[in-house]
Amino acid sequence: MITTRQKTELSQAEFVIILSLMMSLTALATDAMLPALPQIGADLQVQSANSRQLVVSSLFLGLALGQLFFGPLSDKTGRKPGIYGGLSLFVLGSLISVFSVSFPMMLAGRFLQGTGVSAPRAVGLALVRDRFEGRAMARVMSFVTTVFILVPMIAPSMGQALLLFTGWRSIFGAFVLLAIITLLWFGLRMPETLAPEDRAPFSLRRILTAMGEIFRTRPALGFTVTAGFISGAHLGYLNSSQQIFQEEYGLGELFPIYFAVIALSIGLASFLNARMVMRFGMHFLVKWALITMLGLAIISAAVSLVTGGQPPLWFLMIYLMMTFFTVGVLFGNQNALAMEPLGRIAGVGAAVVGSLSTFISVPIGTLIGQSYNGTVLPLVIGMAAMAGLSLIVYYWIESGS
Repeated sequence: MITTRQKTELSQAEFVIILSLMMSLTALATDAMLPALPQIGADLQVQSANSRQLVVSSLFLGLALGQLFFGPLSDKTGRKPGIYGGLSLFVLGSLISVFSVSFPMMLAGRFLQGTGVSAPRAVGLALVRDRFEGRAMARVMSFVTTVFILVPMIAPSMGQALLLFTGWRSIFGAFVLLAIITLLWFGLRMPETLAPEDRAPFSLRRILTAMGEIFRTRPALGFTVTAGFISGAHLGYLNSSQQIFQEEYGLGELFPIYFAVIALSIGLASFLNARMVMRFGMHFLVKWALITMLGLAIISAAVSLVTGGQPPLWFLMIYLMMTFFTVGVLFGNQNALAMEPLGRIAGVGAAVVGSLSTFISVPIGTLIGQSYNGTVLPLVIGMAAMAGLSLIVYYWIESGS
């Protein structure tokens, strides 16, 4: 029998479904838009093709800011008010995007979407931690992670289908519908999981104290920075992937399939990471994932230079699949290593680590995307730079051990 702190009729299966719906909104809001970027740019009179990428970057900017707010807020008010506020903001941002008549209006809507969707991202793990313990908690997180892995694989196909039959505004309409269903289901069925006696005050001082703790602790700071670098490389790929596959390689409506294959490599790495960590340890995996990522980027840059910035599609796919396998290994381990010395302030510490790493990633990913010049070189060089800088930071962390 599973040991939990469950006090209501809500089953584990229903809990997993609700939490998965909430967590999947981030991936849907990011990836379902990618096939629609050219049409959005044309309808909103965006002059530069690279400027369309800001539809993705503005979401992550909101995500960075929101994590810093909703995590500590949920420690004070309980989990449900934070989710209510976040999903309501997400619906508002989606509606603004649906009715956008200008590109700045679209970016404002996307920023609100990102701020809102940060709530389930920041509070989701706390919900699991409140209700389950030990193996039951690990089992629930494995189910949620599986859904989180599958969504990026199908999101662009969903966006492509809506784009073909109803236009890009319907994609945001689908976000509104899904968020409202999730909000109602969550509100009606999910009990409050944080008891009043376990709540902590919301204050700027708590956040600043957590930041001070992170900046004074070399592993926490170092792995937060490297997580930001690698997330920045990933964001650079998200920003430029539509132009690379649909325009540079002329894949058109096949783009979602190629995107899904690459997303599968991240999912496979996340799936295998649990076993690899037990055998090799997090430090070993992070070090060799960064070395591998850097080596792959150097080889790919050399091939890209020889081929005029457009290597054969088969070569690019192999490179990206192998690279994003290393990224999948890095994502979980870097965040876990950043949090390891922060046990005393785990709740607010997780919010600050997530927020800081995302703040680091946004300008990096935007720069990589805005550097797109019709070749894959800016992306590959950006990947190499982020892996190289992360290795430098990693050795700085090790030198202080």
